[in-house]
Amino acid sequence: MRKVTLFPSLLLLGSLSLTTACSTTHSAGSATAAAQGATASPAAAPTVDPTRIKGLTIVNDSSNDRSCPWATSYPSVPGAEAATAAMKKDVDSYLADYLGTDAAGQSTGCGSGSGASQVPELNISFVFLVASGDVLGVRLLTQDHTGTGDGLSTKTYWYDGAAHAAVAASGLVADGSRPAFLAAVKAQLKQREGSDPALVAGLRAADIDDASFTSDGALKLSFDRGTVGVPAGGRMTVVLPRATVTPWLSAFGRRAQQQTVKPGGTLDLGATGTPTAAVPTETASGTDTTDCAKVKCIALTFDDGPAVTYTATLLKYLAQYKARVTFFTVGQNVAAHPELVRAEARAGHEVGNHSWSHPDLTRLTTAQVKQQLDRTSAAIKAATGTAPTLFRPPYGAVDAQVKAATTLSPVLWDVDTEDWKYRDAAKVARTVIDKASRNDVVLMHDIHPTSVAAVPEILKTLTAEGYRFVTVSHLRATL
Repeated sequence: MRKVTLFPSLLLLGSLSLTTACSTTHSAGSATAAAQGATASPAAAPTVDPTRIKGLTIVNDSSNDRSCPWATSYPSVPGAEAATAAMKKDVDSYLADYLGTDAAGQSTGCGSGSGASQVPELNISFVFLVASGDVLGVRLLTQDHTGTGDGLSTKTYWYDGAAHAAVAASGLVADGSRPAFLAAVKAQLKQREGSDPALVAGLRAADIDDASFTSDGALKLSFDRGTVGVPAGGRMTVVLPRATVTPWLSAFGRRAQQQTVKPGGTLDLGATGTPTAAVPTETASGTDTTDCAKVKCIALTFDDGPAVTYTATLLKYLAQYKARVTFFTVGQNVAAHPELVRAEARAGHEVGNHSWSHPDLTRLTTAQVKQQLDRTSAAIKAATGTAPTLFRPPYGAVDAQVKAATTLSPVLWDVDTEDWKYRDAAKVARTVIDKASRNDVVLMHDIHPTSVAAVPEILKTLTAEGYRFVTVSHLRATL
């Protein structure tokens, strides 16, 4: 995953949206190959069920600034702290470049360059490659729309539970085997149209940062645009068959290959104490009979979750005031924590769709919009038994094409608490109390602890002022 200035490519963003699910049957590599127009692709890696990763949390953050939109997400797995730290370092570095300023305080990021796109966007999401035995593999996918280029870069992060160490992609190959391994990789690259002989000749094992195994044990290497070829050549992929690559693998590489081909079903990285977060047990007491034509209603909405442990805390606060709200959930988080989504529905709250990986939907094709929304709706239905009817477009970005791609009803907001910008519970609470009025829809995020901490004061104050807290659908139906 190189740090470069990139330009939007809708085709590759579609590839990104196809590969960010832990439960998808597509691998990041196979989708990239399809984007290149390959006639055939190697077998995809087996699917990974994230609910089987004990203690898993998803680290999310995002902006709601339409002039500088960004969303980042990566997994934190107990026992694999070194891998998590490596992902965090890269994500933070990408975001700092995107938002950066120079010594004079002038913006150097977020589309400020001379070749920048008019509408910048940074989106970082992930897909699990393997989570079994003592092996963890994760791919981060970064879509950066700020300059010239295809916009997609990828990097894999491996963790060896036996050695308690993060392993670079090149670490899948034994040190003594690297000359033969590199010779085979270069031989394939030299045959590719658009490859650059000088770049290929200079390729080192350390330059390979995206390596993963297919379900039949082959080793697949992916190279970002411009790494081994002319920029117009796009991304390039090399696949070394199992029989060829196995003798070259390191001890960890062999275990990673084995756990990919035949997963053991459980992940044990030697973590001590990975308690599962308690799931709220609040249950709705019947149907909400509030008539918003007769009483003052307000619809609080929470985006980007569910999030451990903040969503669980929020549900307890809401239950204390018998408040009902609407959660606009992100699909990859639903897949990781369906138990929290079930708890939301069980407590009488509405669960809406906020896309799979939080891209700007107006940048996508109709098929890609459907992919983002349909997969999330399917995950919500699997968790709750009921498909959503509402969606909130990330950043509020919606147009005629997006609306035509789905039967879901779009929901924007009347009051933006800007809790994504101001991580201050008192300020968030005061914004809602001062700005919200009857029948307003309020935007908040349950991925921020400060936003969750603001809720008790909001509920207490507005309840005293005669407000009732209802879902968006209930508000619409009773006006």
